Amino acid sequence: MAKTVLVVDDDPTQRRLMQAAAEKQGFRARVVDNGELALAEASDPRQGVDVVLLDLVMPGLSGMETLERLMERRPDLPVIVLTATGGIDTVVQAMRAGAIDFLVKPASPERIGISIRNALKVSDLRGEVKRLTRKSEGAMGFEDMIAGAPTMRQVVRLGQRAASSGIPILILGESGVGKEVIARCIQGASDRAGKPFVTVNCGAIPENLVESILFGHEKGSFTGAHEKKLGKFVEADQGTLFLDEVGELPLEMQVKLLRVLQEGEVDAVGSRRPTKVDVRIISATNRDLATQVREGRFREDLYYRLNVYPIEVPALRERREDLPAMVDHFIRRFNAEEGRTVPGVTAEAMSMLMTYDWPGNVRQLENSVFRAIVLSDGDALTPDDFPQISGLVSPARSVSEGAAVMTTDVTTGQKLAISDEAGDLRTLEAIERDLIQYAIDHYAGHMSEVARRLGIGRSTLYRKVREYDLKVRDDFEIDEAV
Repeated sequence: MAKTVLVVDDDPTQRRLMQAAAEKQGFRARVVDNGELALAEASDPRQGVDVVLLDLVMPGLSGMETLERLMERRPDLPVIVLTATGGIDTVVQAMRAGAIDFLVKPASPERIGISIRNALKVSDLRGEVKRLTRKSEGAMGFEDMIAGAPTMRQVVRLGQRAASSGIPILILGESGVGKEVIARCIQGASDRAGKPFVTVNCGAIPENLVESILFGHEKGSFTGAHEKKLGKFVEADQGTLFLDEVGELPLEMQVKLLRVLQEGEVDAVGSRRPTKVDVRIISATNRDLATQVREGRFREDLYYRLNVYPIEVPALRERREDLPAMVDHFIRRFNAEEGRTVPGVTAEAMSMLMTYDWPGNVRQLENSVFRAIVLSDGDALTPDDFPQISGLVSPARSVSEGAAVMTTDVTTGQKLAISDEAGDLRTLEAIERDLIQYAIDHYAGHMSEVARRLGIGRSTLYRKVREYDLKVRDDFEIDEAV
């Protein structure tokens, strides 16, 4: 999606010239003729203004006053000031007030484009620095998350409630859905914000090193122990320990982990006395721990100790409404990291990304955008910049004006409307509701088969049945209670 430039100038000729120059460089341009309107347009981030071109000499609210007020309301918004004189004193004053660059009128379209792209680059860098700072300081909050989809709003509500207590949390979800981000936001919203946040990937630790890494060891306690090492529990003291893929822990270590959770103290390998720790435990898994308990691969007592407050994170295909904001976030981030100035994605590319199922979830989307940014030539990302995805997504059918697009079941003749009678796409929620109802009818209420065919978990299916108040006929032999 192209970035939006707000042109603020009382001279109609200059407004048209600046607008044409910005649009020629591939940006969207909006124009206003005074400072009051500029503040109304640019002060609210929801208005989507990315850069402001601000004339310093205007009647009423001057450009300098507009700049100062705008910096109070949106200090992160890049502002490029316009001046007809180029006086050094005026420019210095504007830069001190928060302007990121200046242009002497009349400026060439090329110079305007360079200034806008540089301003966007600096803005991306600022945003990335702030994000990394909050992450390193353990101060990420739920406001940092992209969670506009209904399913994610429920996750946020659960996380906010859990943050106010020390209750053990088990975050469930497929690989790549962002379980660690949820855990960091819970810490950032709790009274442990700013304290250590220590992550342990339980599935990536060699079995013979699990005890040493988690609980620490004394010097000389085993071959290769050349110095004393604090374990992850001690490192996380007063903060949060995030046990990722906790279902991968060996049974022997599960016993020792249970003791630490019960007693609040750890025994380092080779130590003569235990060490008291105050640690909040947040664990995560993409496995079905209840099944592992039944199969004897996970201790039942540890399962109940960890699974006090479960939070299920939906897959990306179940929260497609968030995908455009995620793509924009990743483009900004990788622009900053790679020194690029990619403005966004084309409508065709976004349509393709919205259609794809994303089996690797947010992590796959992140990596796909990263690859596209690196390979792009600086223009908006197109489907060709996502070759690994474009080959898996069928091209969209053309829609005749005034005709609704349908998918038809050749056996029953039942139709599912993708667009309405005006030719506009229906909402994902409406299409999803009809699709699930169709699947229930088509597979005669066999919910396991419905879930398998739709590619979602049964618990997710049952939740959606309740949310959408779907009909399940009495004559169907339901294989699971809904």
